[in-house]
Amino acid sequence: MIKNYIKIAWRNILRYKTNSVLNILGLSIGLVSVMLIALYIQNELAYDTQFDQAAQVYRVNMKGKMGDNAFYAGYTPPPAGQALVDQFPEIESATRIYQSDNTKLAYTNATRSKVFNESEILAVDPNFLEVLSYPLQKGDAATCLQEPNSIVITPQIAKKYFGDADPMGKTLAYGDSGKPLQVTGVFEDLSNYPASLKFDILMPVANFNEVTYFNWSWVWLNMATYVKLTPQASANPATLANLESRFPEMLKVQAAPAFERIGQPFEEFIEKGNYWELHLQALSDIHLYSDGITSSITEQHDVKSLYILGIIAFFIIILACVNFMNLSTVQAVKRSKEIGIRKVLGSQRKQLVKQFMTEVFCYTFCATLLAFITVLLILPMFNGLTGKELDIQAFFNRNLILLILAVVVLTTLLAGIYPAFFLTSFNPIRALKGKVGKTTQSSFIRNGLVVFQFSIAITLIICTLVVFSQLRYAQQKDLGFEKDHVLVINNAETLGNSLASFKKELTALTGVEAASSSSGMLTRGNFGDFYTPKPTADEPNIATDISLSSYLIDDAFIPTLDLEIVEGRGFDKQFKDSLSVILNETAAAQIGWENPIGQQIRYPGGNMEYYTVVGILKDFNLESLHTPIEPFALFAEESKSYDTRTTFISLKISGEHTRQVIGQVQDLWESYLESTPFEYSFLDEDLAYAYQEDQRLASLFMGFSILAIFVACLGLFGLIAFTAQQRTKEIGVRKVLGASVGSIVKLLAINFLKLVMLALILAVPVAWLAMDSWLQDFAYRIDIPIWAFIAAGVLALAIALITVSVQAIKAAIANPVKALRTE
Repeated sequence: MIKNYIKIAWRNILRYKTNSVLNILGLSIGLVSVMLIALYIQNELAYDTQFDQAAQVYRVNMKGKMGDNAFYAGYTPPPAGQALVDQFPEIESATRIYQSDNTKLAYTNATRSKVFNESEILAVDPNFLEVLSYPLQKGDAATCLQEPNSIVITPQIAKKYFGDADPMGKTLAYGDSGKPLQVTGVFEDLSNYPASLKFDILMPVANFNEVTYFNWSWVWLNMATYVKLTPQASANPATLANLESRFPEMLKVQAAPAFERIGQPFEEFIEKGNYWELHLQALSDIHLYSDGITSSITEQHDVKSLYILGIIAFFIIILACVNFMNLSTVQAVKRSKEIGIRKVLGSQRKQLVKQFMTEVFCYTFCATLLAFITVLLILPMFNGLTGKELDIQAFFNRNLILLILAVVVLTTLLAGIYPAFFLTSFNPIRALKGKVGKTTQSSFIRNGLVVFQFSIAITLIICTLVVFSQLRYAQQKDLGFEKDHVLVINNAETLGNSLASFKKELTALTGVEAASSSSGMLTRGNFGDFYTPKPTADEPNIATDISLSSYLIDDAFIPTLDLEIVEGRGFDKQFKDSLSVILNETAAAQIGWENPIGQQIRYPGGNMEYYTVVGILKDFNLESLHTPIEPFALFAEESKSYDTRTTFISLKISGEHTRQVIGQVQDLWESYLESTPFEYSFLDEDLAYAYQEDQRLASLFMGFSILAIFVACLGLFGLIAFTAQQRTKEIGVRKVLGASVGSIVKLLAINFLKLVMLALILAVPVAWLAMDSWLQDFAYRIDIPIWAFIAAGVLALAIALITVSVQAIKAAIANPVKALRTE
């Protein structure tokens, strides 16, 4: 019997070719969307789950508040990890991570010398690979980082420096000093390894003097700390909660000397309403559940994007099923007599249901094969869109296979149940007379499905337009500085004492309008610490402390980036500015000075000197618009307020002959530092990179919106075809009586355009709520534009009108004689 069902099903698929193509195409689009999104979500959920004993590993986060400034960061002070191990038996071990700056590595042998700047370097404690078990191809995880002169690299780094030779035991020269580091381990290929910590090179943290220097400090937050708990502690939420509840007492004892050293008694600090807290975050939660937790060394996404994509996948497959239902009801008229004859000859309804469900399964089977082939073909493009490196092996995951099989079965049921019961419900006498599918109930269902389809499609269009509008706003907003035609040179700290002469020669180059140096750069991070404003007799109620981010700059930095001084002055060579500071408007407002010029702040964590405020800088965005403007300061380079590891050179260049200018700058660089690679970027490109994840989300929205609209149009095409078939004789009569093609098209189209308008009305509030929630992630955001709703409505109506018109015109220009002969 099954064999007979399949044979009849294939005959019908081949007989109604147009309908079959539309059905298979619609279902395959839905399945392609599900497969791609499932691959993406599977990869995201796999982050940090593959490590040995991953359930026992937690990141230690620091939550703090000083004055008006609060933060939550995936960083801790250097001594936090060891203090936790010493104080709490539930914690087995701790390991620390310190992010190194761009650093020169070199390999030289008898035949060649290779020098590169490496940016993906992490400095770690010797037990790092025992806590986070990244897979090693060569070397021993327990010993490969024990010696200060050791280095562990990825296969890509090994290939870059050593070619096909065995890298183990070979020596790389590190930094300007050329410190020799011996390769003691090589990782497996980590390019596809789902881990929130990404790196190319590991080095022992003992090589970094600043870490050793701040081992006393509980306010220097530049270390990431991971702890490994006992199996019992990690398995019991109550034990975890109890463990965290004991952290404050430990901090009160451990942090007190450090706070005393910077002139801020810890208990007094807490009594002012401030807080200084440690919290544990499960390793598996870091990648997707770190909203609001700052970390520059971990790859952190928002789990909300997975929910959004999952919902999109769900709705697109539902759209495909709805599309199949509509197209199947179109076939009802053509197959009504077949059904009537079958019933008259004794076929039972359940047999007919099995027959139609078999047909649906055949459609779904073909659609699944087409979808799988399509996914394989477009996977590279999808990887480029999402920044992933997914491959065919990702499909051979048991959970993913089960999910796809479940989707195929559910698709078969969703797409097939209604048409099967609809087609088999015909009265045989009415079926033989061709009077089927004309009830108010069936018409209501079909129209409702069209409204549902277009509601989803229009919602996606509106969301896409709003996302792109926010990104355009971010790119065009006046950020408070000049971002166009600004060339940023990295690794300028390697120039040492030659920095000043190098900058002087840069300004003499054709096309270079200005050159400046700074310890930090926009979107590249900054130095942050706590400062104490000096009270005055006139203003005794000013803030007692404030957290400031800052750069050390030369006197050309402000004019080079076209920053605006709203009060006072910038740094100038004619003044001795080693004890001067420039604050932004936010910092001055938080401190509370009525007249900030001439006031002073002290840096307890540095040389304890007082710095006099000489200027107030108009607020500008250091990072993306996701981040609110924070209190910020500029110190003069000669102040040596704190030690810096980085120096950037900013060049304001003319917009003409950019390549020639870059070539001149590179030649000058190589004349100073022949062995150090020249690296640069443009500031506007750096800022655009900060919105990379948002751009990817927007592109995904656009891609899936196009698919949703296409599937919805397939359903609309089927419904207008169904209507045209039902009204064949009416159209013939109207044409005989003189009706024009245009009037007939209007007759058939007007009702469907009303359905699309109803879909627009339903989509507007849903899209508004979704986008209002998404925009909350931006500190500076647009108001949801009305034009996005209008544009989405016009676009949907236009697409629907074109779809309807194609089928309506076909019906309108048909020979009326044939229409009148239709039985």
